[in-house]
Amino acid sequence: MKTIKRGNITIGGNAPFVLAAGPCVIEDEKTTLAIAGRLKFLTNKLKIPFVFKASYDKANRTSVKSYRGPGLEAGLPILAEVKKKFELPILTDVHCKEDVKAVADVADIIQIPAFLCRQTDLVLAAAKTGKVVNIKKGQFLAPWDVKQIIDKAVSTGNKNITITERGASFGYNNLVVDFRGIPIMRQMCPVIFDATHSVQIPGGLGAASGGQREMVEYLARAAVAVGIDGIFMEVHTNPGKALCDGPNSIALKNLPALLKQLKEVDGVVKKK
Repeated sequence: MKTIKRGNITIGGNAPFVLAAGPCVIEDEKTTLAIAGRLKFLTNKLKIPFVFKASYDKANRTSVKSYRGPGLEAGLPILAEVKKKFELPILTDVHCKEDVKAVADVADIIQIPAFLCRQTDLVLAAAKTGKVVNIKKGQFLAPWDVKQIIDKAVSTGNKNITITERGASFGYNNLVVDFRGIPIMRQMCPVIFDATHSVQIPGGLGAASGGQREMVEYLARAAVAVGIDGIFMEVHTNPGKALCDGPNSIALKNLPALLKQLKEVDGVVKKK
């Protein structure tokens, strides 16, 4: 199994799972810093490798009226403040290649959204930065199809590539996860499981996506039992009032118990 090392974090192989967590999108500086601080305290206490994630702009919203975030110029400084204040690695996504250079100055992991995973110019631009590139597998792709995407990225000389599983389209407004895909993709690169987007109901609310956050814990435990390299979660202090992806985000207060379970399962699965 391939591994990626950045600072004191190792992703892949037999290393403990890495948690990438935070709000879907930056709502304001105060909320973002508060969530980041609580997540750092929790993961330090549990000794779980942690990467803070949040988007400065979500360009793939269901409705033109949906909240997208503060944008590149206002959002990146907030992520930079999280990085500086809490000494945390940062993950954020890019939707156009024009943003890549500015994002690379702040982010440790550049994420390619699922709907854009086959956008060659975007993937190449992100990979050329030399940063870790996390590519979300599109809902329309089979596990073995990601080899072509990985090959694109690696063609730049950057081998620090991860793939994130977030389910496959099953009819309309529904996603399902085939856990057989995780060991298949792990033969190519480290694999992260998106436990919150996998319970999303795309477009299920008409002008927005719905979700089944009560199912997050079950899918997360299943993914860790399969041997996943990382868990991706959207968390919020009050998911019911989150400006983006609230229905599939989990409450921060419910995270400690779940992470303790995940760590126990991970320890059993990866026990040498």
